[in-house]
Amino acid sequence: MAVVSTKSTQITNRDATPKVISNSFLTKASLSQASGVVAAVSGDSIASKYFFTSVPSSAKMSSLMLSHPDIGTTGAMDVGLYQTTEAGGAVVDADFFKAAHSLSGGALTKSEVLFGNVITVANAEKRLWEHLSLTSDPGVMYDIVGTLTAAQDASGAILAEAVYME
Repeated sequence: MAVVSTKSTQITNRDATPKVISNSFLTKASLSQASGVVAAVSGDSIASKYFFTSVPSSAKMSSLMLSHPDIGTTGAMDVGLYQTTEAGGAVVDADFFKAAHSLSGGALTKSEVLFGNVITVANAEKRLWEHLSLTSDPGVMYDIVGTLTAAQDASGAILAEAVYME
Protein backbone atom coordinates (compact mmCIF):
# COMPACT_ATOMS: atom_id res chain seq x y z
CA MET A 1 0.00 0.00 0.00
CA ALA A 2 1.06 3.55 -0.65
CA VAL A 3 -0.01 6.99 0.47
CA VAL A 4 -1.13 8.93 -2.59
CA SER A 5 -2.45 12.37 -3.45
CA THR A 6 -4.86 11.96 -6.35
CA LYS A 7 -6.32 15.07 -7.98
CA SER A 8 -9.48 15.64 -9.98
CA THR A 9 -9.23 17.20 -13.42
CA GLN A 10 -10.03 20.66 -12.04
CA ILE A 11 -7.35 20.52 -9.33
CA THR A 12 -4.78 19.08 -11.75
CA ASN A 13 -5.51 21.95 -14.16
CA ARG A 14 -5.27 24.53 -11.37
CA ASP A 15 -1.93 23.19 -10.15
CA ALA A 16 -0.40 22.80 -13.62
CA THR A 17 2.45 25.03 -14.82
CA PRO A 18 1.33 26.88 -16.81
CA LYS A 19 -2.17 26.75 -15.37
CA VAL A 20 -4.84 25.12 -17.54
CA ILE A 21 -8.28 26.67 -17.55
CA SER A 22 -10.96 24.14 -16.64
CA ASN A 23 -14.34 24.19 -18.32
CA SER A 24 -16.59 26.60 -16.44
CA PHE A 25 -19.37 24.00 -16.24
CA LEU A 26 -17.09 22.03 -13.90
CA THR A 27 -15.85 24.80 -11.64
CA LYS A 28 -18.11 27.86 -11.67
CA ALA A 29 -21.38 26.72 -13.12
CA SER A 30 -24.79 27.76 -11.91
CA LEU A 31 -27.31 25.07 -11.14
CA SER A 32 -30.52 24.95 -13.13
CA GLN A 33 -33.55 22.83 -12.45
CA ALA A 34 -36.29 21.61 -14.73
CA SER A 35 -39.19 19.54 -13.52
CA GLY A 36 -42.50 18.17 -14.68
CA VAL A 37 -45.40 16.11 -13.38
CA VAL A 38 -47.38 13.68 -15.52
CA ALA A 39 -50.45 11.63 -14.68
CA ALA A 40 -50.09 7.90 -15.23
CA VAL A 41 -53.53 6.43 -15.84
CA SER A 42 -54.77 2.89 -15.39
CA GLY A 43 -54.89 1.37 -18.84
CA ASP A 44 -51.84 3.17 -20.25
CA SER A 45 -50.23 0.46 -22.36
CA ILE A 46 -46.66 -0.56 -23.09
CA ALA A 47 -44.85 2.05 -25.24
CA SER A 48 -46.94 4.91 -23.81
CA LYS A 49 -44.74 7.96 -23.26
CA TYR A 50 -44.67 10.40 -20.34
CA PHE A 51 -42.97 13.68 -21.35
CA PHE A 52 -41.58 15.27 -18.17
CA THR A 53 -39.32 18.19 -19.00
CA SER A 54 -36.50 19.41 -21.26
CA VAL A 55 -32.77 19.89 -20.72
CA PRO A 56 -30.10 21.35 -23.03
CA SER A 57 -27.60 19.14 -24.81
CA SER A 58 -24.86 21.14 -23.05
CA ALA A 59 -26.14 20.10 -19.60
CA LYS A 60 -23.80 18.39 -17.17
CA MET A 61 -26.38 16.46 -15.21
CA SER A 62 -26.08 16.69 -11.45
CA SER A 63 -29.26 14.83 -10.49
CA LEU A 64 -32.38 13.24 -11.91
CA MET A 65 -34.92 12.32 -9.28
CA LEU A 66 -38.30 10.62 -9.57
CA SER A 67 -41.12 10.85 -7.04
CA HIS A 68 -44.40 8.94 -7.20
CA PRO A 69 -46.79 6.91 -5.08
CA ASP A 70 -46.94 3.13 -5.31
CA ILE A 71 -48.87 2.95 -8.59
CA GLY A 72 -50.66 -0.37 -8.96
CA THR A 73 -48.97 -3.73 -9.42
CA THR A 74 -47.52 -3.74 -12.94
CA GLY A 75 -46.17 -0.36 -14.13
CA ALA A 76 -42.56 0.15 -15.21
CA MET A 77 -40.84 2.62 -17.50
CA ASP A 78 -37.53 3.38 -19.16
CA VAL A 79 -36.34 6.94 -18.55
CA GLY A 80 -34.48 8.42 -21.47
CA LEU A 81 -33.89 11.22 -23.93
CA TYR A 82 -35.98 12.15 -26.95
CA GLN A 83 -35.78 14.98 -29.43
CA THR A 84 -38.29 17.70 -28.66
CA THR A 85 -41.61 17.67 -30.48
CA GLU A 86 -40.42 20.65 -32.54
CA ALA A 87 -37.34 18.67 -33.63
CA GLY A 88 -39.42 15.65 -34.65
CA GLY A 89 -39.79 13.81 -31.33
CA ALA A 90 -37.54 10.87 -32.27
CA VAL A 91 -36.02 8.70 -29.58
CA VAL A 92 -32.38 9.56 -28.84
CA ASP A 93 -31.85 6.87 -26.17
CA ALA A 94 -35.01 5.43 -24.56
CA ASP A 95 -33.28 4.17 -21.40
CA PHE A 96 -30.45 6.70 -21.19
CA PHE A 97 -31.04 7.33 -17.48
CA LYS A 98 -32.81 4.21 -16.26
CA ALA A 99 -34.18 0.96 -17.67
CA ALA A 100 -37.40 -0.60 -16.40
CA HIS A 101 -37.91 1.74 -13.41
CA SER A 102 -40.71 0.21 -11.32
CA LEU A 103 -43.73 2.40 -10.68
CA SER A 104 -45.35 -0.35 -8.61
CA GLY A 105 -42.51 -1.27 -6.25
CA GLY A 106 -43.47 1.20 -3.54
CA ALA A 107 -43.80 4.95 -3.19
CA LEU A 108 -40.64 6.98 -3.91
CA THR A 109 -39.68 10.50 -2.91
CA LYS A 110 -36.78 12.08 -4.78
CA SER A 111 -35.31 8.73 -5.81
CA GLU A 112 -32.06 9.32 -7.72
CA VAL A 113 -31.97 7.67 -11.16
CA LEU A 114 -29.10 9.60 -12.75
CA PHE A 115 -26.59 6.77 -12.42
CA GLY A 116 -28.90 4.12 -13.84
CA ASN A 117 -27.47 3.37 -17.27
CA VAL A 118 -25.18 5.65 -19.31
CA ILE A 119 -23.97 8.11 -16.68
CA THR A 120 -21.60 6.60 -14.13
CA VAL A 121 -19.52 8.07 -11.33
CA ALA A 122 -16.40 7.70 -13.51
CA ASN A 123 -17.85 9.72 -16.44
CA ALA A 124 -20.11 12.10 -14.48
CA GLU A 125 -18.14 15.20 -15.57
CA LYS A 126 -19.33 14.81 -19.18
CA ARG A 127 -22.14 16.82 -20.72
CA LEU A 128 -25.13 15.13 -22.34
CA TRP A 129 -23.79 15.53 -25.85
CA GLU A 130 -20.54 13.84 -24.78
CA HIS A 131 -22.45 10.95 -23.19
CA LEU A 132 -24.25 10.55 -26.52
CA SER A 133 -20.83 10.23 -28.26
CA LEU A 134 -21.39 13.31 -30.41
CA THR A 135 -18.33 15.16 -31.70
CA SER A 136 -19.66 18.58 -30.68
CA ASP A 137 -22.58 20.14 -28.87
CA PRO A 138 -25.56 20.31 -31.26
CA GLY A 139 -27.05 23.12 -29.16
CA VAL A 140 -30.47 21.50 -28.88
CA MET A 141 -32.94 20.66 -26.14
CA TYR A 142 -33.77 17.08 -25.27
CA ASP A 143 -36.95 15.90 -23.59
CA ILE A 144 -36.70 13.58 -20.59
CA VAL A 145 -39.32 10.92 -21.29
CA GLY A 146 -40.62 7.86 -19.48
CA THR A 147 -41.61 5.06 -21.87
CA LEU A 148 -43.72 2.31 -20.38
CA THR A 149 -42.18 -1.15 -20.49
CA ALA A 150 -45.11 -2.62 -18.54
CA ALA A 151 -48.73 -1.47 -18.70
CA GLN A 152 -50.27 0.65 -15.95
CA ASP A 153 -53.02 -0.97 -13.89
CA ALA A 154 -53.56 2.03 -11.60
CA SER A 155 -53.31 5.81 -11.71
CA GLY A 156 -50.94 8.26 -10.03
CA ALA A 157 -48.79 11.35 -10.53
CA ILE A 158 -45.09 11.04 -11.39
CA LEU A 159 -42.64 13.91 -10.83
CA ALA A 160 -39.25 14.12 -12.55
CA GLU A 161 -36.75 16.73 -11.31
CA ALA A 162 -33.59 17.36 -13.33
CA VAL A 163 -30.75 19.38 -11.83
CA TYR A 164 -27.92 20.34 -14.17
CA MET A 165 -25.09 22.78 -14.84
CA GLU A 166 -24.25 24.64 -18.04
